[in-house]
Amino acid sequence: MNLWGEVFAAGYDRMMAGAEKAVLRGRRETLVSRVTGHVLEVGGGTGANLPFYGAGVEELVITEPEEPMARRLERKLAGYSLPARVVRAPAEELPLEDASFDFVISTLVLCTVDDPARALAEIYRVLKPGGRLVFLEHVRSDGPRLARWQDRLHGVQVRVGHGCHCNRRTLENIERAGFSIAELEHDRMRNMPPIVRPLIAGLARASA
Repeated sequence: MNLWGEVFAAGYDRMMAGAEKAVLRGRRETLVSRVTGHVLEVGGGTGANLPFYGAGVEELVITEPEEPMARRLERKLAGYSLPARVVRAPAEELPLEDASFDFVISTLVLCTVDDPARALAEIYRVLKPGGRLVFLEHVRSDGPRLARWQDRLHGVQVRVGHGCHCNRRTLENIERAGFSIAELEHDRMRNMPPIVRPLIAGLARASA
């Protein structure tokens, strides 16, 4: 883990505070509070979703590949009475059994994975037939002008955002992985730079 990774993890919650207050916290609550049964959260970061898991969750596995993030996640998790454990693993290589989860949660994760197709294939693999992927992700803009700026500033964003890609076609990637979109809403990540504002939230279903 390089020094920027340590710095990024230490400042992440402060950096995201404005967007969390404006839009993300409400979106997280709406999405995460619905999940029940056996749940996997990929890329748990510093634990922004933890307050919203309900009593219907029987098992919660949270993966996080970045050690500085994982340490903060574990400290935060200690303050909750959740049936949860943290697994240090990337989304592309989940050390979990096939068809073992009712829900997978992905919030601001698919922008940073090294290989979106492989990550989504792994998510599909660990979901039970008919299981659901709950997603909240910033994406490539549908507007040509902003999309061009996302392309121009992509390299800078990847470096500053510690691997965050601002121009990914994440909805298309989800569909290409074999999911059917059951619910979808578009929003903007307010209080953030324009290139990372386009936001999608929803639910996708694995085939039964």
